[in-house]
Amino acid sequence: MLEVQTLSKAYGRKQILNDLSFTVHPGEVIGLVGENGAGKSTLLQILATLSQPSAGEIMLYDQSYRTDVKIIRRQIGFVPQDIALWEDFSVKENMRFFEKLSWNHKNTEQLRQLCQDMKLNKWNETVKQLSGGMKRKLNIAVSLIHDPDLLILDEPTAGIDLKSRKDIASYLAGLAKTQEKMILYTSHDLDQITQTCDRIYCMGDDPFYYQVLQAYGEQPVLL
Repeated sequence: MLEVQTLSKAYGRKQILNDLSFTVHPGEVIGLVGENGAGKSTLLQILATLSQPSAGEIMLYDQSYRTDVKIIRRQIGFVPQDIALWEDFSVKENMRFFEKLSWNHKNTEQLRQLCQDMKLNKWNETVKQLSGGMKRKLNIAVSLIHDPDLLILDEPTAGIDLKSRKDIASYLAGLAKTQEKMILYTSHDLDQITQTCDRIYCMGDDPFYYQVLQAYGEQPVLL
């Protein structure tokens, strides 16, 4: 389980996050919504160990982000909003390259199967030949090579076609349920959030997302 307790983050006098507390359980897909500037990406960077909080405590199972960061990093997969792939490499070459950097090694057939599970069948095409949706799928596949317990995604379906959005959402939901993964992701696509996520957290002072989600029949939690 991921436990976040009274988490705060400030840059100088600017308070970005203030006393956030929430949990994510194994097998859950959690949606994170809020207006631009609400601190969603800052929160994800902290959870991915790329930034330090100003105050508060984070525990992943029984391990503390303050004292066990090396162990925790082995259990986290992080998918940034920007595509982080080698454009001139093929899908196969990207997967093999990132597998070499992984803590949990896989053979070529296992890497290919990981892509096929996401309906990414362009094994020999270069990244620059792929559609936006295929690039997003590959970005996620790379993050799963080391079989993380916690998968953190920042706008994983931004700017892609409807079919790819549905493929990714379906894959994430299945991954959580079949492998007990904890999945936390941000999105402005409220249709996808409401259809995919077990719980939804709202960030920021603007009540828009909270009110719209209630109109969908959801019971979002204010952070």
